[in-house]
Amino acid sequence: MSILVAILLGLIQGITEFLPISSSGHLSLLNNLFGLSTEGEGHVFFDVLLHLGTLVSIAVVYWKDIVAMFYEVLGFVNLGPAAGERKRRYPAARLFFMIIMATLPLVLILPMKDQLESLYYHSVFIGISLILTGCMLYVSDKMTPGKKSETSMTILDALIIGLCQCVATVPGLSRSGTTITAGIATGLKRDFAVKFAFLMSIPAVLGANLLSLIDALQEGINWSLMPAYLVGMVVAAVSGIASIRLLHAIARKGRFGGFAYYCWVMGVLAIILTMIF
Repeated sequence: MSILVAILLGLIQGITEFLPISSSGHLSLLNNLFGLSTEGEGHVFFDVLLHLGTLVSIAVVYWKDIVAMFYEVLGFVNLGPAAGERKRRYPAARLFFMIIMATLPLVLILPMKDQLESLYYHSVFIGISLILTGCMLYVSDKMTPGKKSETSMTILDALIIGLCQCVATVPGLSRSGTTITAGIATGLKRDFAVKFAFLMSIPAVLGANLLSLIDALQEGINWSLMPAYLVGMVVAAVSGIASIRLLHAIARKGRFGGFAYYCWVMGVLAIILTMIF
């Protein structure tokens, strides 16, 4: 793997992981149609580093929220305020609790992990999933955002968004697009739906990375490629930060329609190219 390829894959990972256009779909098409992949030749470790880069993106953008959750959870445990005061005194601790609730449904996916991963190699399926992602984003544009935030969303809201995150493990479906749409549908403010979708991805990505790291260690690490790997990780982190900030700016205007059209075009192209080649 050359540094140029590592930069390209890092850029694609950072942009597509956060913009609602499906990172798994784009990486699958690059692999299936053009032979560019983080798989093979000991590159599983590179895939781990790319996802670590996107975690760094989330940590940088939401550092204040993460620190607030840490301190408020400690304060909540130590002081244990009365039920009526919890929402007012510990909004970040409540946000942390909602993230945990939204993460729990992922346990349902574990028995289907291998079957879902096998879909990664079917470009027609990826194309159909991208088209469905576009339809979902188009519908989200038509929804009227609610007024819920961390102080008013419910456990049921978190579980619904978490179940939608499970559905989004299907390759080609955008995780961010699916969870943001689910958040808006449950009555979250549009900008808060974006923040919640990204924060709830932290435990999901960490868990998936730990499993991938085990596979990488078993496969072996090509240390000669480490400079290229690290460059790709940095590119993923920087482009990820830019993508998160861009999506927040777009969310404040309430328009995801452009991403819908992009997903439709990419989905149709994927199907056509697969049939040609």
